[in-house]
Amino acid sequence: MNAICLAARKLVLVGATLFLVSCGGSGDGNALSDIIPSYWASGIFLDAATFAQRCQLPRSGTNPATSQPYPDIQGTTADENNFLRSYSNDTYLWYDEIVDPDPELYSNPLAYFELLKTTAITPSGRDKDKFHFTYDSNDWYRLSQSGVSSGYGAQWVLLSATPPRNVFVAYIEVGSPATIAGLARGAEVLEVDGVDIDADTQAEVDTINAGLFPSDAGESHTFLIRDQGAIATRSIMMTSANITSDPVQNVQVLSGGVGYMLFNDHIATAEEALVDAITQLRDAPINDLILDLRYNGGGLLAIASQLAYMIAGNVPTAGRAFETIQFNDKHPITDPVTGNPLSPIPFYDVTLGHGNLPQNQALPTLDLSRVFIITGAGTCSASEAIINGLLGVDVEVIQIGSTTCGKPYGFYPTDNCGTTYFTIQFRGVNQKNFGDYTDGFSAANQPGAGTVVQGCSVADDFTKLLGDPLEGRLAATLTYRDTTTCPAASGFAPPGVAGRGVPLSATDVIVPKSPWLKNRIMHRL
Repeated sequence: MNAICLAARKLVLVGATLFLVSCGGSGDGNALSDIIPSYWASGIFLDAATFAQRCQLPRSGTNPATSQPYPDIQGTTADENNFLRSYSNDTYLWYDEIVDPDPELYSNPLAYFELLKTTAITPSGRDKDKFHFTYDSNDWYRLSQSGVSSGYGAQWVLLSATPPRNVFVAYIEVGSPATIAGLARGAEVLEVDGVDIDADTQAEVDTINAGLFPSDAGESHTFLIRDQGAIATRSIMMTSANITSDPVQNVQVLSGGVGYMLFNDHIATAEEALVDAITQLRDAPINDLILDLRYNGGGLLAIASQLAYMIAGNVPTAGRAFETIQFNDKHPITDPVTGNPLSPIPFYDVTLGHGNLPQNQALPTLDLSRVFIITGAGTCSASEAIINGLLGVDVEVIQIGSTTCGKPYGFYPTDNCGTTYFTIQFRGVNQKNFGDYTDGFSAANQPGAGTVVQGCSVADDFTKLLGDPLEGRLAATLTYRDTTTCPAASGFAPPGVAGRGVPLSATDVIVPKSPWLKNRIMHRL
C-alpha cells in the first residue's frame, strides 16, 4: 500500500484501486487501521475478509461453537459495518438491489445491517425480503444446538394479532412451567399481568408481549386463561425457565397401520429423535405415514434432507438431489461461503453428527411411495423443502391443512464480533428444478391457492389434542386416505411472518417462534 497525504486527505493504493481517504491515525498512512476504517466509495467493495473479526469490542476466551479462541482483534464499528457491506455485496441473493449506505454514518452494526437488503415489494404487496435477522452468537449457538430458549414451554398461536385477539396454546413441552400450571392445547389467554388481551395502548401491548414472550429465565407473569371446553376462567402464574424443545412428539401407530408423528423444529437434537421415531414406526410396521408439520417453521436443511430420505428410502432418492441451492449471479459454480464447487444437496442417508449421534450411521427408512403432510401457515422453509424435495423424486405428497408460508430461500449463519447475521444467500430447487413457491403450498381445494398439492384445506382444531384421531386435520387426513374426499375447505389462515417477540400490532402473526426456527439454515458440513 502507498499513500500520499494531501490537505488532510490521502490517496491510497490498495491492490490496483486508488482510494481517497482521511489522513490521521499512526501518521505514516500505511497501517491498515489508518486506511480501512475511514474507507468508503459508493459501488467499490474490498473483500469482506479485509474487515472480518475487526471488532469495536473484541471477545476473549473460547468460542463454544468451534472450541477455538475467538479470532477477534481490535477494530472499529466502521470495520464491522464494512464487513457487513462487503459480505452482503458478495453473497446476498439480491445484492444489486441494495442501496449502498456509507458505513461510517452508522454507530450500530445491527442498524446498518437492516439497510443491507432489497426494498422491493412482491405483487401481493409484501416485502420481497421478509427474512433478514440477527442473533447474539452465543444465544444462536445455544438455541440451534440444544433447542434451549427462555419461556414457559407453551407454544402460543395467535389467530388474530389485532383486537379482538385470539391467543391459544398450540402445544406444550413436557415437564415445563406450562405443564405444572396445567395448560394444554386449546387453552385461551384472556389477560396478561392484569391487562386484557384486547387492550391496545402501546404500554398495554408492551405488557402483553413481555408476558407472552419473556426475554430471560426467571421472569414471573400472571395469566387469566380459559381451558378448552371450560366456561369458568382461572388465574395462573408462570415463571419462565430455560426450556429444552422436544422436536418430535406423539409418535404412534393409529388404526389401519397408519403412523403419526408431530415434528416441530429442525434443530440439531431432532436428528436422534427422528431416527428413533422412524425406527419405531418401521418396526411397527406401518403402511402410511402422517407427518404433522403444522407448527414447524424450519431450521437446519440437512435435517429436512435426512427426514425426506427416511420417508422415501433409497430407491427414489439414490443419486438424486434433495435440493440444489442457487446463489446470486456472481457465484454460478462455487459456493461463496464455503468456497466449494456447487453441487446438489443429496438425500442424506447417514447421520451427520448433529446432537448426540456419531456420524455416518445408516439411517432407517420407511420406503413409502406417498406421505400425508399436515400443514399450517407456520409451516415454512426447511419444512417446505421436505414437500418440494419429495415431489421432485415423484413421492406422492398429500397436504392437509392451510397454505404454507412460502420460503424457498436460505442462509449460512455468519458470526462477526459476537453477532450472527442471517442474510438471504440462496434459493432452493428440487430434482425437477422447481422452487417457485413464494406463495406457499396449498391443498387443491383451497381458493386463491399457492402452488397446488393434492389434498384438503382444513382449519386448525384446538378442541382436541394433537395426535387425537378426532382432531380436525388428523381426522380429515384419515378420511382422505380411505375415501379421497375432503370436507368443505376451511384452512384460510394467512401466512405467518413474525418471530418471537414481534409486537401484537404486527399483521399475519400465526406461530410466533424465533426467526432461526422459521427459515432454511445451512451448516458448513
